[in-house]
Amino acid sequence: MSILTRRNFLATSGSATMLAACGNGVNSQGGSKIDARVDSAFDFMYNNVGGTTDLSNKATGILMMPLVSEAGFGVGGSYGRGALRVNDVTVDYYSTTAASFGFQIGAQQYSHALFFMTEQALSDFRRSPGWTLGADARYAVANDAGNLGVDTTTALTPVIAVVFGQSGLIAGAQVEGNKYNRIIP
Repeated sequence: MSILTRRNFLATSGSATMLAACGNGVNSQGGSKIDARVDSAFDFMYNNVGGTTDLSNKATGILMMPLVSEAGFGVGGSYGRGALRVNDVTVDYYSTTAASFGFQIGAQQYSHALFFMTEQALSDFRRSPGWTLGADARYAVANDAGNLGVDTTTALTPVIAVVFGQSGLIAGAQVEGNKYNRIIP
């Protein structure tokens, strides 16, 4: 009877392993959903935030997070998923998360793009097991005419963050301190 028990255990363990592999994202539609949202976010950004097309042409890669949701009541957090594109081709999928503490109340959603302006910055991002956006990034902000101030100084910055499409009740969206991790959608 112990042989049957071992066989049953092995068969059950093998089945559990096979089922666990089913949840790894292979052959799921998650990637195509993210890509569709990323395409829409790029269209919106290019049509509504002047200067982003020029910035895109100078970038070695762009991480687009089409929808980041943020909420807080004393303690807050945010989460979103997106895609890294190099030469207009999706090469990886990423999630972004952040936590915050302090006086805050409300919720908002926004999109953001990280423009990697150097090969080194893109390489560092892709090799990192969990990359955090820090002070080395520069925020590109629209001027009175609605165009980004993309000058030589900005173009030499390793990473440029553009936040757009904000809606909600928390004033201002900032992505400094967000952590990015590669995912299998």
